[in-house]
Amino acid sequence: MSRVNVLVLAGYGLNCDYETAYAFELAGAKSTRVHINALIDGSVQLDDFQILVFGGGFSWGDDHGAGVVQAVRFKTYLGDTILEFIDKGNLVLGICNGFQTLVNLGLLPGIDQDYKSRTIALTFNDCGNFQDRWVSLKTNTNSPCVFTKGFDQLESSVEFPVRHGEGKFYAEQGVLKRLQNDNQIALQYALPDGGLAQGQFPYNPNGSMEDIAGICDPTGRVFGLMPHPEAYNHPTNHPDWTRVREQMKRQEKLLDSGPTAGVRLFKNGVDFVK
Repeated sequence: MSRVNVLVLAGYGLNCDYETAYAFELAGAKSTRVHINALIDGSVQLDDFQILVFGGGFSWGDDHGAGVVQAVRFKTYLGDTILEFIDKGNLVLGICNGFQTLVNLGLLPGIDQDYKSRTIALTFNDCGNFQDRWVSLKTNTNSPCVFTKGFDQLESSVEFPVRHGEGKFYAEQGVLKRLQNDNQIALQYALPDGGLAQGQFPYNPNGSMEDIAGICDPTGRVFGLMPHPEAYNHPTNHPDWTRVREQMKRQEKLLDSGPTAGVRLFKNGVDFVK
């Protein structure tokens, strides 16, 4: 395969499609922004791609709940198509509103290969308002998640921004237990020192059960997370970059010019397909 083709959904209130496509390009893929209607009318075929991305934003204005209308529209017109796409070994990534859509579709958590039943929810933040802040994240090194492989080799925690009003992860205890036992909890909100947030605000910005920030299906090929990795595609995206630059300068060291954690997440997916 010469190049990995990534389809980034666009339209109807989604607003992170350009950044997501750009981050995948930095990761070595060929990204194409595609309006959902182009998939529905058949002018674009999902079979031409290896990675499908449900990006962030406010699809259909989050009417009836975040990601609900997009999930209904997708399931009505493209339900079987996306199940065939997953069955062929391809990747599906949902970021923020995209994660909410995957949950509403039933594609996550995919327990016992059930990609149709909704068993978890992403609901209103416990704090009662929209959160726009950077958070620390702890990676589950035992998770099969394709996108987070090797993140334990970074620092004690990874930092991405969150920006959502409905990000609280909720599930019944039986479902939570399965997610824990099967290592489907890929990312959790953490303290700056790398320890779990244990529900403490603002480190856990929404009150998610078990500090859950992202989960995958049992295969690790379908992944959803509330934080925005595409928003950390360059070192200067980080709010502390000037301070870090000065610290490195005083230590007579150079600022790391390698790929950011955000780009590395996308590159993991690209490398897996290759």
